[in-house]
Amino acid sequence: MPAAPPRPRVLPLALVCLLATALIGIATRADVRRPFFQGLDERWLGWMGGPHRGVYEAVATVLNWFGGPLGVVVPLALLVALLVLRRWWSVLYLLTTYLAANMLVVQVLKQVVDRPRPAHPLVRVDHGSFPSGHAAGAATLVVIVGVLLIPLARRRAWWLGGGLFVALMMWSRTWLHAHWLSDTVAGALAGAGTSLLLWWAFAPLLARERAG
Repeated sequence: MPAAPPRPRVLPLALVCLLATALIGIATRADVRRPFFQGLDERWLGWMGGPHRGVYEAVATVLNWFGGPLGVVVPLALLVALLVLRRWWSVLYLLTTYLAANMLVVQVLKQVVDRPRPAHPLVRVDHGSFPSGHAAGAATLVVIVGVLLIPLARRRAWWLGGGLFVALMMWSRTWLHAHWLSDTVAGALAGAGTSLLLWWAFAPLLARERAG
């Protein structure tokens, strides 16, 4: 399973993503009920009105489950494969990135920002609307798989497909009225930024593992 090295712009991109997440979080925390972009959030939520059935409901339901308990299956399967292949640095990158993005960054922001969710979500939700854990998890998974599985020659196509997957996840969270649009944007940025930053940090170790 190849792990092509990161390009030089990975670190700046990671920092931009994390800085953007922080700025959206600060703006939201300043007025959790009506941040300055609340009008845009409410307009988008209005576009996500009913009827909530048919193909859209099926897609959103699958993505809801994929971002929940079912979403652990893919990282676990990848973890087992890496353990069997004795790719120890890849294992450490996977565990560190997954836990840092989903358990540390997202959960800390949820507690600090403490933004109320939209009224009447169509699925069961936990505390804190900001940021979207589903969007963060999707972006994190895209980067992890891209780093550990996708060769350099095919990586551009992977990023494009992965970006569409993350956008679909963001849409589903707002269509289900589980998040405001800005929550999903911040979640995707947080997941991508954390994963890219750790990719940059682990790059020498992953390169040594690949060469060995």
